[in-house]
Amino acid sequence: MTVLRKLIAAIVVALPMAVLQSPAWAGDIVDVASKAGNFTTLIKAIKQAGLEETLKGDGPFTLFAPTDEAFAKVPERLLQALFHLPNKDGLAFVLKYHVLSGKMLSKDLAGKMHNIKTLQGDELAIDATNELMADKAKIVKADIAASNGVIHAVDTLILPPDLRGSF
Repeated sequence: MTVLRKLIAAIVVALPMAVLQSPAWAGDIVDVASKAGNFTTLIKAIKQAGLEETLKGDGPFTLFAPTDEAFAKVPERLLQALFHLPNKDGLAFVLKYHVLSGKMLSKDLAGKMHNIKTLQGDELAIDATNELMADKAKIVKADIAASNGVIHAVDTLILPPDLRGSF
């Protein structure tokens, strides 16, 4: 009987924790990124670009999310151009290049090279043959669960092909 009581006690303790840690309780991509604390510039950009509703939508989405450290590496001239208020469409253009339709976990990408169409329209090169890379950005933390997809934190802002070399 004591074994049964221990088992029931373990279930009573573990079940609420498992439910709270499930993606459904984690929140959508915007909520999870906001709570993480290291995506404050990205969240500001998402809101400014008018993409908040999209990334709170049903999805699923995969977001290659530049950390605050990634934004700190961006040349000031590019940041000013992106965050200049009338440039909402340009900012959205860049941010949509970080988003894939569908949920792509690191295990789905592992061991292969991929070219996957982004919400922006161009294909993003994913190289998971050695390290997990999105274009030239290294994934520093993979598989951050959200109710409507997954976030992979990256160490570099990824520019669409049309903008490379412009800044």
